Amino acid sequence: MEPIPLLYRRLVDRDFRVLLVIERLMKRYEYVPLEVIERRARLPPTHVAASLYKLNNLKMVKRVTGEYIGYKLTYRGLDMLAINALVRRGALATLSATTLGVGKESDVYTGETPGGEMVIVKFHRAGRTSFHQILRVRTYAPDHYHTWMELAKLAGQREYRALEELHRVGALVPRPIAYNRHVVVAQHVGGVELYRYKAALDPEAMLLKILETLRKAYLEVGIVHADLSEYNVLVVVDEEGEETPYIIDWPQYVEKDHPSAEALLRRDITYITRFFKRRFDVEVEPEKALRYVKGEAETV
Repeated sequence: MEPIPLLYRRLVDRDFRVLLVIERLMKRYEYVPLEVIERRARLPPTHVAASLYKLNNLKMVKRVTGEYIGYKLTYRGLDMLAINALVRRGALATLSATTLGVGKESDVYTGETPGGEMVIVKFHRAGRTSFHQILRVRTYAPDHYHTWMELAKLAGQREYRALEELHRVGALVPRPIAYNRHVVVAQHVGGVELYRYKAALDPEAMLLKILETLRKAYLEVGIVHADLSEYNVLVVVDEEGEETPYIIDWPQYVEKDHPSAEALLRRDITYITRFFKRRFDVEVEPEKALRYVKGEAETV
């Protein structure tokens, strides 16, 4: 598959218009009929046909034939719409050709804003695990069926809004910059994933900073991360040697009044304290840490 930036540069305005028409009509059709696309795009039929031929070849739409000819959007097409919106908004200027990381439900790239700031660009990809698995582990997934793309868009919206609120109260999270559909643009903090970080200078202080962020999330924002481990903490070391742990991956958060919130918070804290015990021999009792995060104690 061609890199996303090269695919994006292949498209012209009429291609984006056709993609947008299909996206909007997918709430009504599984495959949008060709005649409906032609009518809604307000382009000459030959232009619509040329765009659909290109988009189908680039796997940005999927074509069906039989009783009628119709098209539906693919994730690749959704990517193009989101990138185009972010570029037009002035939130994104360039995007790396290769991924920085690939997860079960997202792809992460680096990029730059028009002002030259390096950013992380995260594409949510609901659908890599089964729908029932999504419902089980993602409490934000609605009870009624949504398409994978709708769930991916919901994940992007939730993550951006969580980062906004967390950053506002001083929690250690990447600063959010923009989002569109299923794509979130945020500050590139750099650093090393905690599970790879072995020569900690002050692991006790680092663990306390993580617990402080969980406390701010719980007491000031009213949410629980709900999937915390050493795999979604990035450690940044400054010139003075101070270690700052940033907590990432927030789309699965739950509100503190959710029936499962306390159990998920206890699990988050247990996972992270056990890791610090195993890796750095830092001993913190999970129950004491839980009381601290919930505001029931002033120290750990």
